[in-house]
Amino acid sequence: MRTSTTMTATMLTYDFMQNAFAAAGIVAVLCGLVGYFLVLRAQSFAGHALSHVGFAGATGAVLVGLPPLGGLLLMTLAAGAAMGLLGEKLQQRDVAIGIVLSMSLGLGLLFLNFFTSSASQATALLFGNVLGIDAATVWILLFLGGIAAGALAVIARPLLFASLQPELAEAKGVPLRLLSVLFLTIVALAVAECVQIVGVLLVFSLMVGPAASAQRCTTRFWTGIALSAALALGEAWLGLVLAYCTDWPTSFWITALSTAVYLVAVLPRSVRWVHRAAAGATPSC
Repeated sequence: MRTSTTMTATMLTYDFMQNAFAAAGIVAVLCGLVGYFLVLRAQSFAGHALSHVGFAGATGAVLVGLPPLGGLLLMTLAAGAAMGLLGEKLQQRDVAIGIVLSMSLGLGLLFLNFFTSSASQATALLFGNVLGIDAATVWILLFLGGIAAGALAVIARPLLFASLQPELAEAKGVPLRLLSVLFLTIVALAVAECVQIVGVLLVFSLMVGPAASAQRCTTRFWTGIALSAALALGEAWLGLVLAYCTDWPTSFWITALSTAVYLVAVLPRSVRWVHRAAAGATPSC
């Protein structure tokens, strides 16, 4: 029987695994950083919305013979900017947004129906295919990730202020609408990259799960954002290792690990709450 060290060494001799680890690492760190603000601002639904809109863009690009990543980027960036312009109104339109999401997914499936030979691409877009990423795509992801991370670093301080105390930030002259547009554009870039790893339907696993777990573990901003990136990276890389060892889908393992980490972060607090409630309960007779 091969040892785990031997298996890992063998795994890394394959070019497609090297590309997968590089791509997953780039995307996971970016998702951890962006996702922290996304959860902090209670805009997790926005990430899910952008992934559905991006699916329609990617499949539309495939239909006309263009790279799916290009269509995905174009649609998510446009949708992200539009959602940012809506500002607070976005939170009051859950039903309308849900209908748009369903329509986007339906359009994507319609486009694929016109181009039936792309069934494998549909599966990759819906559930991700990190093992199919080539070296050129890794460089594209690195370039886009660098732009998104750099832009996030520039707006991080005012964005944090606006996220925690929006009324005070507005009174101090912080441009809330502009910040919203810039941030959701950055989210759109992160979502477009995340789809390459876990697919449209599982964006939450990397974009929201690690960030939510980190915020359960610490209230310190810099510690939390670093922990969010570290958790996303660990889940992505460990998911690849487990997929190699079991032949199960990588996206499943990343999602399972994200869920398990969140439960570990949440359960202790829930248990303490139950104990306090039980201690404070009075007999009914």
